[in-house]
Amino acid sequence: MFFKTVVISAFALMIVVIGILGLRKTKSFSDYFLGGGTIGPWMTAFTYGAAYFSAVLFIGFAGKVGWEFGYSGLWIAVGNSIVGVLGVWWLMGARIKRMSTEYNVATMPEYFEKRYGSKFMKLYSSIAIFIFFIPYSAAVFIGLSYLFQANFNMSYTLALIFMGGFTAVYLVLGGYKSMTMIDVIFGIIMAVGAAVLIGSTISGAGGLGNITSSLDSVNPLLTDLIGPPGVWPLFCLMFLTSVAPFAMPQLVQKFYAIKDKRSIRIGMIVSTAFSALISVSAYFSGASARFFLSPGKAPVAFKDGKPIFDVLMPVFLADVIPGALSILMLLLILSASMSTLAALVLISSSSVSKDVYAGFINKNISDRNLTLMMRVASAFFVCLSVILAYFKPATIVSILGISWGAIGSAFLGPFVWGILSKRSNKYGAILSSLLGLGVCLALYFNKMPSPQAGTIGMIVSLASSPILSLLTEPLLAKSGAYKTKQEA
Repeated sequence: MFFKTVVISAFALMIVVIGILGLRKTKSFSDYFLGGGTIGPWMTAFTYGAAYFSAVLFIGFAGKVGWEFGYSGLWIAVGNSIVGVLGVWWLMGARIKRMSTEYNVATMPEYFEKRYGSKFMKLYSSIAIFIFFIPYSAAVFIGLSYLFQANFNMSYTLALIFMGGFTAVYLVLGGYKSMTMIDVIFGIIMAVGAAVLIGSTISGAGGLGNITSSLDSVNPLLTDLIGPPGVWPLFCLMFLTSVAPFAMPQLVQKFYAIKDKRSIRIGMIVSTAFSALISVSAYFSGASARFFLSPGKAPVAFKDGKPIFDVLMPVFLADVIPGALSILMLLLILSASMSTLAALVLISSSSVSKDVYAGFINKNISDRNLTLMMRVASAFFVCLSVILAYFKPATIVSILGISWGAIGSAFLGPFVWGILSKRSNKYGAILSSLLGLGVCLALYFNKMPSPQAGTIGMIVSLASSPILSLLTEPLLAKSGAYKTKQEA
């Protein structure tokens, strides 16, 4: 316990020092939010991967998906790496960078306004980002708090307050400069930790064969291509977490900040390899938890004989992984989560300060005051997320499902088709966004599991956007509506 405390304290001190260094290098809003737009390939690759994965993956998804689906959960890792990373970098990376330079935009709402000539899209998307990112960051805080509770025998509430304050301090100080500086360190810790996690899990079980035979004895489907819940739930989890990144603001922002095309080519390779290692380690260890944990061996992770999914992995990492290595696991998940939280907080605070306040209320706000407002909004967003995390409204997977599902349903069609097609127009963007989000929320409130509701909403948004743009072309021509730079 003492050694863990010393290591975590040193880790926290390092983050604060880097935050102070970032503060000294932050001279403008561009520095605070985009690092000046000159971030290199390795930094961008690590910050993309670290923002993609967090305690949501290692605690929530690894616990629930690994336990229920077994080895077939690894299909999600494949989808995340090939579609959510390689596909996004290859298909969208250079286009997003070119778009951000051409339109001189720093946020997704700004892009929507300039691409479609629609102030409504800017305001609507800003509000959507702020609302639906709160549960996402709350899910990360929930995972981290369970992790600290298991490792340090501290109360959930105390762990939550510590993590909230910790996040606010280092991000409010230096913004994106701090984030990219520290994400390289986070990325190295995550890569080493993920490799050690796979090795120690196999070693602790006495070999991969023992894990496989144990899972097979519980249910042969746990070692089959498709796990017990079936094809549709697995597809929805894979689609949600692999396709949503095409329009997730906190991931798209990485391409605004990257230096050039060469950096994108290098970053694509590095980020894909990084993603494969991280996601495979999470879903494999989650599936292996059945070998190590049971109501008799780990009663705290079960209630009435049934697993408490968000508690499984914290107990697995604290009690099953050898002492010295468990500290590395703690740093692995802490590193991933801090980066994700930083990305979420930056995007959410910008939606309030830059997109709403500077975009609609005070267009003449000075750069200095805008940066200060970003810092205040960042602290406010962290507070709201911590409050929601305190009440633990649902499992981490459910919370993440509605957050990613709603954002993906609202933005996937308008953003992807806006980047790829000159014929995508304002009416098609607005209608497909409202339709996708409406379908997602309607299904969710009618008790459909959030990953499935989110997947259907995203498919509706992506499929309807070009169709609605085509159908509304005569209306657009008749009204003599604004033509975008892409269409001119």
